[in-house]
Amino acid sequence: MTDTTLTRAPASGIDRRTARAFVDDHIMPHAEAWDQDGTIPEKLLLQLAEAGLWAPFLPAAIGGSEIDMVTLGEIHEEVGRGCSSVRSLLTVHTMVAWAVHRWGTPGQRDRWGPELAAGQTLGAFCLSEPGAGSDTAAITAMAVPTAGGGWVLNGVKKWITGGQRADLFLVFARGPASTIALLVPREAPGVLVTPISDMLGTRASMLAEVLFSEVTLGPDALLGPSGFSSGMVLTGVLDMGRYSVAAGSVGIIQGCLEACSEYARNRTVAGSPLSDLPLIQAKLSDMVTDVRAARLLLAEAGRLKDAGDPATIMATWVAKYFASTAAARHASEAVQVHGANGCGRDYPVARYYRDAKVMEIIEGSNEIQRTTIAAEAHRKWER
Repeated sequence: MTDTTLTRAPASGIDRRTARAFVDDHIMPHAEAWDQDGTIPEKLLLQLAEAGLWAPFLPAAIGGSEIDMVTLGEIHEEVGRGCSSVRSLLTVHTMVAWAVHRWGTPGQRDRWGPELAAGQTLGAFCLSEPGAGSDTAAITAMAVPTAGGGWVLNGVKKWITGGQRADLFLVFARGPASTIALLVPREAPGVLVTPISDMLGTRASMLAEVLFSEVTLGPDALLGPSGFSSGMVLTGVLDMGRYSVAAGSVGIIQGCLEACSEYARNRTVAGSPLSDLPLIQAKLSDMVTDVRAARLLLAEAGRLKDAGDPATIMATWVAKYFASTAAARHASEAVQVHGANGCGRDYPVARYYRDAKVMEIIEGSNEIQRTTIAAEAHRKWER
């Protein structure tokens, strides 16, 4: 029941249709097992690379497919329909790849761009810290400049999606005057990765705590000019992350709709299909309505990104808030439709339910989103 009216097929051939086929073939059959194992196998990471899905928005000259942001949202929706953990890995990789492409020096783009496009180097985003979360004002990680123009980094980052597997960390730390962004290779001496397991949702997203102890970096580690990153790089990177999470939330709703539609047709109550019951029909009709509304909000944010319109920031906030709250609501209803079967591993709705809760927290909690959206309303319509 996927609505394909918004799909644009880029010249590369990477679009919603091809992404859906990839998800159906390579992700859906294994998502439950990955969720239980708490990891995504290396084989799938390589298949994502072969399909060109790691960073398809990057230029063709460095191995990307130059797809537009609307199409990127559609791809991340389809991946989210299959497995939120896989989509989460794409999210943080997208954030790093986009940041390097947008703010990197020519040398940084040459060094990292082709590998990020090909999925040979996987990126992870490091902002959250123990006790501070993603509050940028409370960052304690410190980057001290060296005499040669480099940096010495110390600090701890937590809840780092893909941290167990990432090759390149985009780390935000306190610099001499303000927050700065640093590109830190995993193999740099002083980087220690500790896996985090047994999470409520996105259990296979390979979360980690990352300790940076006296990590010595060269001048080429700084992404964007000092004193500029907290206001521009961080805002832009977080916007890309919210956009992907919004897309993944749409995918969860779509997944719930498809699972409930199939289950209700085949499950009988007193000799009649569950789908004949008015209350079940009401639940499915609400899913149909909200998935279309969320998809339209996501597409609006994507079109504004493609147009370079700064209004995309608020449009993405709105899309992420609506889609994540709707995903949590409908995942709960999907479990209800499945009854006791919805509480086990034989159907995907229990996983959707747990993953949807995470969508209400990451990349800006729903409480922060509501405050931000309300503040924009006051600003826009104040007299």
